[in-house]
Amino acid sequence: MQNFNYGFLFLASLGVGEVLAIVFGVLFAVAAVFAVIKFISFKNYKKQIGSLEDIKTKLIAEATEESKTLKKEAILEAKEQEIKLRNELERETREKRAELQRTENRLNQKEEALEKKEDNLSRRNEETTRQQEALKAKQADLDRKLEEISEQHDKMLEEFEKISQMSREEAKQQLIAAITDDAKKDAAGLVKNIEAEARENGERKAKEIVSLAIQKCSTEQATEITVSVVPLPSDDMKARIIGREGRNIRTLENATGIELIIDDTPEVVIVSGFDPVRRETARIALERLIQDGRIHPARIEETVEKVKKELDQQIKEAGEAAMFECGIFGLHPELVKLLGRLKFRTSYGQNVLKHSIEVSHLAGVMATELGVDPALAKRAGLLHDLGKAVDYEIEGTHMQIGADLAKKYRENHNVVNAILAHHGDVEPKTIEAVLVASADAISGARPGARRETTSNYIKRLQKLEEISSSFKGVEKSYAIQAGREVRVMVKPEQVNDAQTLFLAKEIAQKIEQEMEYPGQIKVNVIREWRATEFAK
Repeated sequence: MQNFNYGFLFLASLGVGEVLAIVFGVLFAVAAVFAVIKFISFKNYKKQIGSLEDIKTKLIAEATEESKTLKKEAILEAKEQEIKLRNELERETREKRAELQRTENRLNQKEEALEKKEDNLSRRNEETTRQQEALKAKQADLDRKLEEISEQHDKMLEEFEKISQMSREEAKQQLIAAITDDAKKDAAGLVKNIEAEARENGERKAKEIVSLAIQKCSTEQATEITVSVVPLPSDDMKARIIGREGRNIRTLENATGIELIIDDTPEVVIVSGFDPVRRETARIALERLIQDGRIHPARIEETVEKVKKELDQQIKEAGEAAMFECGIFGLHPELVKLLGRLKFRTSYGQNVLKHSIEVSHLAGVMATELGVDPALAKRAGLLHDLGKAVDYEIEGTHMQIGADLAKKYRENHNVVNAILAHHGDVEPKTIEAVLVASADAISGARPGARRETTSNYIKRLQKLEEISSSFKGVEKSYAIQAGREVRVMVKPEQVNDAQTLFLAKEIAQKIEQEMEYPGQIKVNVIREWRATEFAK
């Protein structure tokens, strides 16, 4: 800082001219220094440019050499590729030529074969033409001979008619009748042999299956009778049941829909009505009223309503119990209720619900033995008498009513067919339907299962004998084994052995059409020829 001040003082002491001279001198010195620096830089730049030119020249030379090398390699590679392609083309050309040659050979062979076939066909056509001409000639000869034979046949027939004194139609009818009789005899013998063989094997197998089913399903078979009689503690109770001016008995009849019969029978009131559920309702209600002792219209209506609710619950429980006992599930609730109503329904004294359960078990066992669907057989067996629950309310047979109800509640169509066919009114479509019909017959025909009045029993036996005796050639008929069998004695001079078979079938068919009966009826046609002589 001090030196600077000294310099400044030095300049200040000089004149203007001297200062300018110094300034120009300094500038000149600076310019000279710049020029020297520039010159040095320019020399360096020229050196650098010279080295770059050398590098450029060198790079160009190397690139040229490398491009020549690459060009040579590319030319060599192209030549190799060309050679390879030329070889492949030649190979493919040779293969195609060979294939064309083979194809040409095959075509030549086929052409030769076709020419041979054409020659053969030409020869065959010529032979066929010759044969046709020969056949035409033979046909003409045959036609002439047939005309001659026909003329001779007509002459012979005229001579036979003169000799036999019978027309051609009469002889024809006699011949047809003789052939028909022989055919019937042969057919009857054949049918008899076939039926004997089938019966021997079929009956044995059927008996085994049925006996096994009955053994597995043995149940109590006490005959049930619908009790419609209400005992009274004393005859004085009759007046209380009738009430003042009959108001009690009218109220009870209106509430239950049944009829009370109070007659001279001591200590008894008879309950009468077609509806078994209503009859049961009236019986239980009357027994409770008698036990309670308070009998008046209000009490009667209250008791009847209470009994109805209890019976509805019992019906539902009975239907469910039957369903579970048979191992059947998925029934519509309405069908379950209808099944429960069968608990109060009887047929020939047999409880219909118990009968339906037994039929279900029997059909299921037989189905298992035969290898068919036991579930379907059991379901159809349980529902087969469903129509009897409401047959007093709806017109029609219990089979048709039951089938309609099953359709309504979407039961299987095979179950519907089994319900319709279990009495033979409709053709069964499945083996299960046949088994249900058989199980129904077994359950109804079991000893003690059903009852019938003496008058009905006698009428049934008389009807059996009447139907059997109505056929030509029958001498006498006998109904035996409580109507389970009918024996028909025929006149041996009017009915031969072959005709007995047809007669038995005709009698059985007429019995099926005209009678109603549980189980089955055996028809035995007996032909006996006896020759008696006395030695004296």
